[in-house]
Amino acid sequence: QVQLVESGGGLVQPGDSLTLSCTASGFAMGDSDIGWFRQAPGQEREAVSCITSSGRSTYYADIVRGRSRISRDNAKHTVYLHMTNLNPEDPAIYYCAVVATTFMAFMGACPVHGAESWGQGTQVTVSS
Repeated sequence: QVQLVESGGGLVQPGDSLTLSCTASGFAMGDSDIGWFRQAPGQEREAVSCITSSGRSTYYADIVRGRSRISRDNAKHTVYLHMTNLNPEDPAIYYCAVVATTFMAFMGACPVHGAESWGQGTQVTVSS
């Protein structure tokens, strides 16, 4: 059974940093592109960042580019998203998902409609 479990969310202050983790089981995560997405209340789910199976290629949405880093440890079946300088636009439920490999290969991006096998999400709250 394909399963992704997110962790690492919480309450932080503006300007703080946070590392989210996405741990996989039930499939060969090392062969899969993985993406991070987020959804704020009343908003559509949007792509944040994604990484190819090898880790050699990454994508960052404008909303986090320059202040985030995605990485993976295939031996631990885990993908990480480290975010810095969190601001009031960042609060949301953050999800990870498997992304069809064609999107990163041909678009260099990971649209929401290209993702499947979603985790349950982890809440990130930014408040002073």
